[in-house]
Parts: sequence; structure tokens; C-alpha cells
Amino acid sequence: MFSIIQAAGWPIWPLVACSIIALALIIERFISLKTSKVAPPKLLEEALAVSRTSVPAPDVVAQLAQHSALGEVLASGFRALNSDPRCSEIDLHAAMENTGRLVAHRLERYLNALATIASAAPLLGLFGTVIGMIEIFGSQTPSGGATGGNPAQLAHGISVALYNTAFGLVIAIPALIFWRYFRGRVDDYLLTLELSAERFARHLNTLRGK
Repeated sequence: MFSIIQAAGWPIWPLVACSIIALALIIERFISLKTSKVAPPKLLEEALAVSRTSVPAPDVVAQLAQHSALGEVLASGFRALNSDPRCSEIDLHAAMENTGRLVAHRLERYLNALATIASAAPLLGLFGTVIGMIEIFGSQTPSGGATGGNPAQLAHGISVALYNTAFGLVIAIPALIFWRYFRGRVDDYLLTLELSAERFARHLNTLRGK
């Protein structure tokens, strides 16, 4: 691997940095976007069951908020009722929507960075290709004689051009695939959170009059 980096020349180092950052972002997103951390399947039903007749105590609500992203949204509704049992339906929806926006922002974290790497890596590879082409032309004699070129410089220029092009694509393609995967996963989670919040808000409206 190190011999390839040497053959690719100094333009490869920005691509190496991009590959390390992209790998770190992909691992982080896989960990952060687990279903258990975002929208556990049975959490809504449990929240509905525990608040069948009244709003839970603040310590129960705090535990729910620490459970997952969906738990944060549901807990914001409980907190709105705990602070003002007669709060309006508009205020209740606003409290849950504000928390939902914060959760959505957190779910989308680093996706723009991953998309930027997917877009920039081919351009960095192209930059390395241009550097290699400059070295190739630099290996030729000013008069253009066929026998006066520098073979070592010519070979190095070709290596720089090809390795940087290939390395840029090797980084960009997986980064783009994972960005599309995480983008779709986040969209699915946001839909789940929105539908769950709507159902939970209707349930909380029945508690306001109790």
C-alpha cells in the first residue's frame, strides 16, 4: 500500500485524508442510526400504555427522553403537559415539533460531509491526473525529440496520473453509496417519527381534559 502511495506522488495525500474521514463518518453513522437508538418498534405503544390515564412522573419522562430519538419527541409532549396541564393543542404540537427538528438535525449530522467527499474525491483524483500529465510533458525535451525524454520522469508521471484517478474513484463510489443509504435511512426514520408524534399528540389531547 505504501508503495502505491509513493508511486502516486504527493497529490494522493488529500485523497488519503478523505478516505480516512469518510471511513470514520460511515462507522459513526452506522452506530448512531441504529433502530434501537432512533425509533425502537415498541416504544410508542409502551408510552401510550404508561400514560393511559395520566401523565407519568417527571423521572419517568426523563428516562424516556434518554431512551432514543423517538423517546425525546414523546417526552417533550409529556413535559409540555407536566408544565401546563391545560396547555393548548397548538402549544403541545409546537413543543413536539421543536424537539423533532432538533432530532432531525442530529440524524442528518455528517451526511453533508460524506456527500462532499463523494463529490470532491473524483475532482482531487483529476487534480492528481493533471499533475501527472504535467510531469509527463515535462519529461519530454523542449525540441520534442523522441530520444531525449526522461524515462523515469515519464513513468512517474503516468503513475501519478493513473493512481490518483483510480484512488479518487475508489473513495467516491463507496462514499456516494453510503451517503444514499444513510439518506434513505434517515428519511425513513423521520417519517416514522412524524407519524408516531401525530398519533401521540392525539393521545395527549385526550389527557389535557383529565
